[in-house]
Amino acid sequence: MLTTPDFRNAHSEGGYALVALLLVMSLLALFAVAATENVRQQAQREREKEAIFRGEQVADAIRSYYRYKGAQGVNSLPNSIDDLLEGIPRGTKKLQILRAEAAHDPLSKSAEWKLIGPTSQDVAGFVKSLTVYSGGTPPTPRMQGLAQLVPQMINVLDTESTSTAPGGEDDSANSSGPFLGVASRSRRNSVMTYYGIDHHDGWIFTPLFK
Repeated sequence: MLTTPDFRNAHSEGGYALVALLLVMSLLALFAVAATENVRQQAQREREKEAIFRGEQVADAIRSYYRYKGAQGVNSLPNSIDDLLEGIPRGTKKLQILRAEAAHDPLSKSAEWKLIGPTSQDVAGFVKSLTVYSGGTPPTPRMQGLAQLVPQMINVLDTESTSTAPGGEDDSANSSGPFLGVASRSRRNSVMTYYGIDHHDGWIFTPLFK
């Protein structure tokens, strides 16, 4: 006896197969998005590690330059990155105190560090972050001749964190004059934290406190 195909069952099975396929494709898409985000974050993390490495090299170079100039306060600080790149005299030669690569910020499009002057409000913000990070104890300045600049900023501190990351880049021109640290021009949130600070422009690399 001839039997007729059950088209309803075939249609139903086809519908289930289509739903299963769509579910698998959706899961694969989610995994792809997650993997892409993980790769993006890892790439940013590596740039941030490099920024910290270079920034601390700049801080070390500022310390060397300051000591060479006699550690006589603001007048012994460098006025430009070029001052650090030129090195300091050592006998008949010059001692390199900053690598050319470290003179560039890997987090900003311009690759130019923002120079932080000794009376900049950025320093006050950094001191505040360090105070919060240490549980309320203000950091002790380590650079002889500059310590008097810090107490007047510490007096207005509270221990409430106010970190913000507006995004974008700081494209302001560096002011001429002495500087005691550098910061990234990136205003984005960070993957890593530096002394508890979670936005790039809050990371100030200076020998003032270490």
